Amino acid sequence: MGAYMPDAGARLEIVMNGEPSRTSATKWRARARGVAFIAAGGLVMSAASAQAQNASEESPALVQAAPPATLDSVDAAYDPLQGFNRGSFGLSMGLDRVVLRPITHGYMAVTPSPLRRRVSAVVYNLGEPSTTVNDILQGKPKRAGRSSARFLINSTIGVLGIWDVATGMGLKAHDADFGQTFGRYGVRPGPYLYVPVLGPSNFRDSVGRVLDFVTDPVGIVGGGSTTTFGASRLAAQTIDTRARADNAFRALDDATDPYVTARSAYGQYRAAFIREATREVQALPDFDDNIAADPVAPADPAAASPETTPAPSTTQ
Repeated sequence: MGAYMPDAGARLEIVMNGEPSRTSATKWRARARGVAFIAAGGLVMSAASAQAQNASEESPALVQAAPPATLDSVDAAYDPLQGFNRGSFGLSMGLDRVVLRPITHGYMAVTPSPLRRRVSAVVYNLGEPSTTVNDILQGKPKRAGRSSARFLINSTIGVLGIWDVATGMGLKAHDADFGQTFGRYGVRPGPYLYVPVLGPSNFRDSVGRVLDFVTDPVGIVGGGSTTTFGASRLAAQTIDTRARADNAFRALDDATDPYVTARSAYGQYRAAFIREATREVQALPDFDDNIAADPVAPADPAAASPETTPAPSTTQ
């Protein structure tokens, strides 16, 4: 998801006439706003995917504790680009302090916790179709059926996802993304990579993140981030995720080496996320009709506190 460049026609018009036409200028501004939202959203969503599920639920010491010795956890510490990554980390955290933190704290100050939980539920619900796509690609028809049923039920009976009716019907929430799908089939994470503005990742998850964005069914139907719906969704997703990750960011402020803490948190979370997919294939085959329960599904996101709701499954 690199920086957006205007189309060739618009660039040529700017060079020749000194300024774009009203139509080109309006189109460029709309796209630029969408890209700005993507960049801001990517920062907190990628960081929170690791940090909110580790640092906000555990003490900083636990976040830095060594994970089980798996291939992914070993690869998580592989950081040959550390010079670049540290510079990118410093830039991203600086932008967070100047832009996202004040906005998020203002949102948390004026929005009661019950209302924030409803926003989280709506955001999470819009990510269910992307989860379904990855469930199918992972060869898990039961989980795909559950995630698609959750979306249909919560979008209708649950009023656009405001209420998580599906969990009360026994359809528990779970997450899946392309990074997990690649890991499911044995793709290694590769070197750690802190993408400027977009946050912590690795080579495998970076490719997965791009695919999550371009294949998101809701994003495709909604017209992308340049539409009013897409921009509003991404803005809400960004602020909601940053709010839920606030304790994690505070933990980073207190860490001896925030960069290493963030890298460790991300590596541990993603390694556990991949193990969830591979362990389920071994212990709970989707085609075994005698198995009725899924022991690895996470808790209901709508019932959790704002700081522990599962992060949305994709970056929109």
